[in-house]
Amino acid sequence: MAKAPFATRSARRTIIAIALFGTATAPATAGAQRVDRPALVSQRVDRQALVSQRIDRHALVSRHDPHFSTLDPHAPVMLGNGELGFTADITGLQTFADRYSPLAPLLTMAQWAWHSFPNPHGYTEKDGLQMVAVPGRGQQPYAYMRSWSDGDANPAFGWLRANPHRISLARLSLVSGGKAAAFADIAATDQRLEMWTGTLTSRFTYRGAPVTVVTRVVPGRDAIAVEIVSPLVARGELGLAVGYPGVAPAINPDPSNWTPRAGERTQILSRRPGAWRIERTLDATRYWSTIAANGTVSTAADGRFLVDGRGDTLRTIVTFDQSAAAPAAPAFDTVPAAVAAHWRSFWTQGAAVDFTGSTDARAPELERRVVLSQYLSAINGAGSLPPQEEGLFSNSWFGKFHLEMHPWHQAWQALWGHPDLLERSLGWYLRTLPAARAEAARHKVAGAWWPKMVGPEGRNSPSLISPFLMWQQPHPILLAELTWRAHRDPAVLQRYAEMVEQTATLLASWPLDRGGRLDLGPPIIPAQENYDPLTTRNPTFEVEYFRWAIGVAQSWRERRGLARRADWDRTLARIAPPAMRDGLYLPAESVPDFWKTAASDLCRGHAEDASCTNRDHPSFLMAYGFIPGTRIDPAAMRRTLAEMDRTWDIRQTWGWDFPMIAMTAARLGEREKAVDWLFADRRNNQWGSTGMTPRVHVEAHAAELVPKSAGAGGVALAVNPDGPGYARAAETYFPSNGALLFAVGMMAGGWDGSTGPAPGFPTKGWRVRSEGLAPTP
Repeated sequence: MAKAPFATRSARRTIIAIALFGTATAPATAGAQRVDRPALVSQRVDRQALVSQRIDRHALVSRHDPHFSTLDPHAPVMLGNGELGFTADITGLQTFADRYSPLAPLLTMAQWAWHSFPNPHGYTEKDGLQMVAVPGRGQQPYAYMRSWSDGDANPAFGWLRANPHRISLARLSLVSGGKAAAFADIAATDQRLEMWTGTLTSRFTYRGAPVTVVTRVVPGRDAIAVEIVSPLVARGELGLAVGYPGVAPAINPDPSNWTPRAGERTQILSRRPGAWRIERTLDATRYWSTIAANGTVSTAADGRFLVDGRGDTLRTIVTFDQSAAAPAAPAFDTVPAAVAAHWRSFWTQGAAVDFTGSTDARAPELERRVVLSQYLSAINGAGSLPPQEEGLFSNSWFGKFHLEMHPWHQAWQALWGHPDLLERSLGWYLRTLPAARAEAARHKVAGAWWPKMVGPEGRNSPSLISPFLMWQQPHPILLAELTWRAHRDPAVLQRYAEMVEQTATLLASWPLDRGGRLDLGPPIIPAQENYDPLTTRNPTFEVEYFRWAIGVAQSWRERRGLARRADWDRTLARIAPPAMRDGLYLPAESVPDFWKTAASDLCRGHAEDASCTNRDHPSFLMAYGFIPGTRIDPAAMRRTLAEMDRTWDIRQTWGWDFPMIAMTAARLGEREKAVDWLFADRRNNQWGSTGMTPRVHVEAHAAELVPKSAGAGGVALAVNPDGPGYARAAETYFPSNGALLFAVGMMAGGWDGSTGPAPGFPTKGWRVRSEGLAPTP
């Protein structure tokens, strides 16, 4: 879909918020990164002049370019185009994978690159279902594992859970004399990622000789372009190796296997001078690759392909294709301009937020996180499928995407002037709609029932949690509504009408009628996942989210000239209210003593005992933050927020929780608290040198959350970067990035009913200048 010119986006607005208080002190940068940015200092300026002054987009982005002088084992650099992701080491390639954390494998992943191991027993979805008693509806089939050991007892669970899975397509690395380059021979490393042009430039010496490697990912094509410049190239002492991995049975976090097994084959289809065409077979998965270079291509004894240059410059393009009939590799000379234009369009046609002039010492760091999150989301969260939690960086949960995370990955894009990026993945819902309707019918309700942990085929994966999670059900309505609000284009209403209609029909038909009131569950697991699905009833966020989404779907009917549906209105009138006790909102109606237990000496601030559930996501806050719950009493939610702050085990929250809490604080008018929550000093809110946040668990619950059989990606690290009592499960967790952009977009751009500029930021210490943001509902 063509992008509308930025200047015509009347639904967005330019906002300037000025506050000239506090002190200007830039925080020290973390790790090996050197961030070149001017100090954000207070200036007395004419307000009207500022309103008309456009943000210098190039300066905003460039001052946060990651710059490394040493290898950071937790932070390789990503390049990509939304469909292909390439993770690079300090050489700009994937030469020294063993020098990085095992949670940071150097992979080349594509949205279409999936594989399944052979299925000799012919397991089907039916083999992963168990019957569960549903009050009022009898026995119903769920992809339910009562414990992780079920996967061992029933091999069908294990196969259905692990397949299909994402794979890595290739590894590109430096070679010297046909052998792997030696890390000890590398010195004087200097690497910079230029986000404005999508270019990674890596300079170093190898055995004393200068080397420059420039790496790019081609837009609109699954291809990597590499330029190596060094006198060593001319002497035949430095070249490029391209290896095609197999698939490791463990899959998480690194699916690569370098020991060939049965079912894996590489076939050379053609050997034209400077361009070899290769077919790769991994069981039933096939893909094709071209290695095009200005030098010679040959094969090594270990099965890799070696590329040598002519003169001191080696230029190579490696393509990855789903079809044998794919077009030839693009001409190398056209790539730099094409990549630069692609990224310039991204940075200039979307929204921007600039904190220059703020006196709060945290402003430069927040700006850095925002810019880097935009860049990472454009790579990992802008493809033709909903993103997985680790994007195209590594595998967790076998690379499957979790639909409950979809808004945290991508909702920001519609608010920040990139609805076209969000729409790329909405097509998956349209393609999967027939399967979702069949799933609803299997549960004896109408509409479309969306899965939780899923691959491109649309089948739910067996799990302790997945089959009972329901907060993903309204998401298609939320995402479609944000897309429509971006341009208010009638074509959007037409495009997603059936998706919205069938989703709302499920939301209206699934609640159980108990004496005139409509209840959510049992069975249900809230977004806060530590509750028994067979006893939980009416989680606070979910009852408000179902109700909000049905109301939006009614508005869609009215916009299309249709009458409101009476059955939906009956649901709106009868759905259970958000549960309260002693003036505080409860996580769910079924846990009336929650806050009493949370405040006890056993649980307050350290919920390690099994009886303590004041951990994980405090999702009840989302009823008045993530959405504008119309039945929520702001005063009661303010008290609930304060009690959560006092009693919660914040160690056991996830990266998206901090922006989520900030959204609730902002909607309540607690501006200072909103910013404080963005900067909560917790293990899962660490922002590394490339803008990634890790996924860290308290050891007491790590095995419960990420057992080996769960596919959550954790492996033992030789050195624990998080200290005693913690276990790191992943080096990145991209819902953190998308949630930050969602929250900052709301705080800077406002929401329906908010007043004044940047209504979520404090009036003192913060000078917030934004362009192109659409208000949040």
